[in-house]
Amino acid sequence: MSKGPGLFVDIGKRAKDLLTKDYTSDQKFTVSTYTGAGVAITSTSVKKGGLSTGDVAALYKYKNTQFDVKVDTDSNILTMMTFTDILPSTKTIASFKVPDYNSGKLEVQYFHHHATFTTTIALYKTPVVDATATIGTPSIAFGAEAGYDPTKGNFTKYTAGISVTKPDSCASIILGDKGDSIKASYVHYLDNLKKSAAVGEISRKFSTNENTFTVGGAYAVDHLTLIKAKLNNHGRLGALLQHEVIPKSLLTVSGELDTKSLDKSPRLGLAFALKP
Repeated sequence: MSKGPGLFVDIGKRAKDLLTKDYTSDQKFTVSTYTGAGVAITSTSVKKGGLSTGDVAALYKYKNTQFDVKVDTDSNILTMMTFTDILPSTKTIASFKVPDYNSGKLEVQYFHHHATFTTTIALYKTPVVDATATIGTPSIAFGAEAGYDPTKGNFTKYTAGISVTKPDSCASIILGDKGDSIKASYVHYLDNLKKSAAVGEISRKFSTNENTFTVGGAYAVDHLTLIKAKLNNHGRLGALLQHEVIPKSLLTVSGELDTKSLDKSPRLGLAFALKP
């Protein structure tokens, strides 16, 4: 694939990951292993409140094709197939869930040195078509996204965004919700490995005049331990400690506290991912 501007979904992704990734209030345990045939098998168990769920996923790669199958405790089977370079500079992703036969999707991604395009079609009787386009370079990119329902003859969504990326920082602005919201974010990296960073994000919803300002950051204590924290103007405070217990196996402890709530008890989460 080309080293172009990236997909539209990548605009603002670095700030979003810093503020949301690995934060959890659930108890989660994940174990991964590999078979002799090269199949990666991952088992996940999640306990949220008094409800426990789980799933088993299998991933197999053969040349330019990847097969991914996941079965959960609700008897849902999700299958995803990814084909790279069926046509030059393209990636095709087909997915469906059983027994929900209306969940099928077909996505085609095209990568160019100065542009990327994606088209997603829902595979049911009244298909909705989503399309994105991004132009630019790895340093600056302009993008747009739209969803169209041909049976109703109207747009289900349209979004536009811009991102500017430098070696030590990244900034983005996204106009979403059919023009009803705007979000701006800035990430500044504090080390060459980009493990320590500071992030700020401000969003506004015009229809409700609601503003949300969030600041956060990540700090690599050493090559095994990472600390993250975030706080918004509504008083929601989150913190996370992640430690690599053994190579590729992470223990994550996170919590969230609403400082403006009468109930000051924090919501705590625990996650452990074991990989060979």
